[in-house]
Amino acid sequence: MRRMDAVRVALLRDVLSGTEWPAATRRFAGALRGSVASYGGGLLLVGTAEYEPWHLAAHLVDEAAWSGTPELAPTLVRHRALPSDPPHLAVGLDRVAAARRGETLLVVSPAAPGEALLERVHDARRAGATVLALGSGDRDLGTAAHESLTVPPDAGPDLDTVQHLVSAAAGENSLPAPRGRRRLRDRLSRLADQLTSPPPTRW
Repeated sequence: MRRMDAVRVALLRDVLSGTEWPAATRRFAGALRGSVASYGGGLLLVGTAEYEPWHLAAHLVDEAAWSGTPELAPTLVRHRALPSDPPHLAVGLDRVAAARRGETLLVVSPAAPGEALLERVHDARRAGATVLALGSGDRDLGTAAHESLTVPPDAGPDLDTVQHLVSAAAGENSLPAPRGRRRLRDRLSRLADQLTSPPPTRW
């Protein structure tokens, strides 16, 4: 399944080459991965009352496992969650308002997010959470977000396609690592080179 997704993403990027979308989705994915990997407080994913980003949640879970970045696996927040729902589906909107420093909140909104969600997003930002917005470019949501990616209705790729590109890019190990991890990765790389290089020629 993961291989088929990789082929699909490669085809999408090929079709969209020459447009802004490959670079834009990688930039947004870099912000997402950088936030969750740097702070490690967890990723909250929420849509609107009319739109729940199930597919993005599933793809991020896959990418988290594939890339060895468990922080990418999100908690899906639902507008109509019920206590009787399975635990992974029972997280309600108040969880957004309870977000704190170190946590990342990704809001996917194909239309206006609505006052109830906006109020909680602003609460999360004031408490120190990192807010990312993906969707229609709602001005109020954009004001609350630290990073945004707008998908206009006539953009070419639809929102589902852009979500697919973002999740795939977030799982790519070629994205810049947080500074501390980058230093460690560089040191490990140098050590691996030393251990695998042939012995020096004897004089």
